[in-house]
Order: sequence, then structure tokens, then C-alpha cells
Amino acid sequence: MRDIAVFSGSAHPALAEEICRHLGVDLSPSRLTRFANDCLEVQLQANCRERDVFLIQPLVPPVQEHLVELLLMLDAARGASAARTTVVLPHYAYARSDKKDAPRISIGGRLVADLMWPPAHHAFWR
Repeated sequence: MRDIAVFSGSAHPALAEEICRHLGVDLSPSRLTRFANDCLEVQLQANCRERDVFLIQPLVPPVQEHLVELLLMLDAARGASAARTTVVLPHYAYARSDKKDAPRISIGGRLVADLMWPPAHHAFWR
């Protein structure tokens, strides 16, 4: 098995621990900091270089906060030269917003997916 690192967001750490127990790997540490202006900062505190990184974070309430945390974790993993990043998303809160059923509305499901999985050409900008 390739060397992996599994990180948990704050939405459901018990789920991440259970997954790691089944995989027989340790849950890698991360740090979440909240600034005075309510902005978040995430630090992945384990080596990600050339490893397959798994980020476990269901989008449960508060959905927007957990989404931003996940996006920050993804950015940190990519910036740390992870070989691959995989998001484990047991609950996708925007799944019902997958089509345009009225004029002048956004398709939230597609937007959130695009934020997590940018086009392939972005990989060349690292």
C-alpha cells in the first residue's frame, strides 16, 4: 500500500478515527486556528510530500464553516506537495442544488465541486 496520510476536519473527528482504525493507520494531526475576525487557518501537521492525502470532512452544520475548513485543508495539502488528494465527503450538503430550476440562481452543487476539484490545468501552476 502506498504511503498515505489521513486528516480530519472538525465536522466529525470520530468518523475519521473509525476510518483510520479500519485502515490500520494513524490519524494525522492538524491544527485549526480561528482569528479574532472569525477567519480560519488550517495547518496539516504531518508530512504530505509525495503521499496520498485523504481529507475527511462531511458538510454538516455549520455547513459554510466546514466547507471553508475543507477548502483550506485541500490548499494546504496541495501546497505541501501531496501526490494526490482525496476528499472523503460522506455528506454533501449542496447535492440538492444540482440544476437550474429558475432564472438567475446559482447551481451550488456544481460551484462547490469546482472549488474542491479545480480544472486539471491548475496542477501546472504549482
